[in-house]
Amino acid sequence: MLVLLPPSETKRGGGDGPPLDLSALSHDAELGAVRKELVDELVALAGDRPAARRALGVSERQDAEIDRNAALASAATMPALDRYTGVLYDALDAGSFTAATRGRARSRLAVCSALFGLLGADDPIPPYRLSASSKLPGSGTLAARWRPALDPLLARIAAGELVVDLRSGGYAALGVVPGAVTVNVLAERADGSRSVVSHHNKSHKGGLARLLATSRAEPSDAAAVVRIVRRAGHVVERTGDHLDLVIPA
Repeated sequence: MLVLLPPSETKRGGGDGPPLDLSALSHDAELGAVRKELVDELVALAGDRPAARRALGVSERQDAEIDRNAALASAATMPALDRYTGVLYDALDAGSFTAATRGRARSRLAVCSALFGLLGADDPIPPYRLSASSKLPGSGTLAARWRPALDPLLARIAAGELVVDLRSGGYAALGVVPGAVTVNVLAERADGSRSVVSHHNKSHKGGLARLLATSRAEPSDAAAVVRIVRRAGHVVERTGDHLDLVIPA
């Protein structure tokens, strides 16, 4: 099973790993060329602050994000699972994994990044700023650039194992996963009515990712995922390959 996560806008600084080596990242053969193009473009773009702010959607107060991009080639790295922060990753709480659960999570978790494409949990990356919605000068959308490389890679992965896709819409557009299990989080009110959770959506998906990444079970289809989630005490409903995680409003 592969649990596919979105990245986060916020990223932990620092690290004790060597500078970025694109060839050391997972799926270098399929994704290396696009990664190099994007890294080179971001480093060059950092030399033009107004253009970088427009492309990245940041303000002058966030110029430190542009500085991170300028240092992409020289900054220290750390594993992707530790680099990303924010609501989803707080709920995932990778820092609390035991040696055994970290091993399972390392093989089961992957991140779909606007800069690096598909990352393994332990892939060493520096801090950076690039979102799925960013528009680099003189180029098409990031989805248009990534899909020719990511679509066949994700299709090959999905042909060999179950994929649970927890990405948000913008990152799901970077590459299609045929037959993936998808998840919505719904809040149920006392009268039985339901609505899609927005504010705490990431937190619940992070908790779900933790549950699946650390489970001793090896699910091979959506029904097996449902069994894992229900055994943990959650309410989940299945329609084909789509799951609704139902929480009290």
